[in-house]
Amino acid sequence: MLVSGDNFKHLFGLLQRHFLRSRRHKSTVQYASRPDLPKLAYRRVKGKSPGVVFLPGYGSNMNGQKAEALEEFCKSLGHSYLRFDYTGHGASGGVLSEGTIGTWKKDVLFVLDELSEGPQILVGSSIGGWLMLLAAIARPEKTAALVGISTAADHLVTAFNSLPLETRKEFESKGEWTVPTKHTEEGVYKFSMDFLREAENHCVLQSPIPITCPVRLIHGLKDEDVPWHISMQVAERVLSSDVDVILRRHGQHRMCEKDDIKLMVYTIDDLIDKLTTMV
Repeated sequence: MLVSGDNFKHLFGLLQRHFLRSRRHKSTVQYASRPDLPKLAYRRVKGKSPGVVFLPGYGSNMNGQKAEALEEFCKSLGHSYLRFDYTGHGASGGVLSEGTIGTWKKDVLFVLDELSEGPQILVGSSIGGWLMLLAAIARPEKTAALVGISTAADHLVTAFNSLPLETRKEFESKGEWTVPTKHTEEGVYKFSMDFLREAENHCVLQSPIPITCPVRLIHGLKDEDVPWHISMQVAERVLSSDVDVILRRHGQHRMCEKDDIKLMVYTIDDLIDKLTTMV
């Protein structure tokens, strides 16, 4: 990927100016009601197509640094942007521990079907990267391109199945798998065996992935939560002929350092350029 110095400076000068004003000009939180399902909280900016939809990671929400920076960037270009909280996350209804990969996939499809117009660039962080793949398979006509950040496709299932048999049996007898993490106050994530069994129904890496749109996968080599080779596996499995993997030598899981966010924004800007030219 080649970036001219002038374009780079102009693009991130824009981003910086808009980001500095973001606290004053943030989009408003809205709530989408669904029959028999918890309400979903979202923020939306209307604009040109293709739009951008941000899918956060597990236990995260739509107010993270990447999500906020993307809103300001899309505003600066005049493109539509949508960020939201999954069921049990952030300001949305529901309980996190009762959610499943299937629950959150339904959330993403609802957002694409009911809250967005036209083709979208899906930007998925961690488990959001897994969900963006599921959404792209289910809604190819709504998916213009994919940008995965620390994509965690199948990760919880493969990580659990990689544990020694005795360890797995121990967790199974407790009915719960506890995973150490730096991202919660308790220092662990807890996943029920039911959650893992349900997640197996949504695994995508055992066979070719029927996605043909442009795909960009950004991953940090210092990611201690989701191994970078998962992004390589995704790149190998998708049927698209337009796939790039970008590995950040010092990148960590959350990819929210200033330069990480610049790279994410540039990648999306490049895709918008490409998609607009194609039209």
